[in-house]
Amino acid sequence: MLKRFLILSFVVFSFGACQNEPFYYESKSIDGSWHKDSVANFEFKAPDTIKNYNFFIHIKNTSDYQYSNLFLITSMQFPHGKVIVDTLEYKMAFKDGRLMGEGFGSLKHNKLWYKENLKFSEQGQYQLKIKQAMRKANEINTLNKLKGIEEVGLSYELANPEKL
Repeated sequence: MLKRFLILSFVVFSFGACQNEPFYYESKSIDGSWHKDSVANFEFKAPDTIKNYNFFIHIKNTSDYQYSNLFLITSMQFPHGKVIVDTLEYKMAFKDGRLMGEGFGSLKHNKLWYKENLKFSEQGQYQLKIKQAMRKANEINTLNKLKGIEEVGLSYELANPEKL
């Protein structure tokens, strides 16, 4: 009995040790409706300028989300003033209309790639701003309110933790 317990404990510990834990994770509550002028703002410090990191945007949405995709505009400001702006599109639903993501019931969590193998080129404080850029088909203007979004988050983790 003790031998089985020790083997099971070793397997569980080994599996847990292989997981890539984020260096940074923060989320902002949206409360079900993301206004077009509302910006999710994240400030974080570069842990080093040697290692590469993978960045992810986290979206928690409910079944009130009515679209198969999500358009975001991001703006990353570096410590010395450089700014990189990206327009991103993410798939949020399967062809049959079921929402993608982890979770049960009406709440889904999507961990979406943002930047891969990014190296912090400058020491200091970074800032990332995220805003929704959704619009209805054949319309020019961004939706005033994007329903079904509960939370927007940002995380980054080591790109190659097994090489350490």
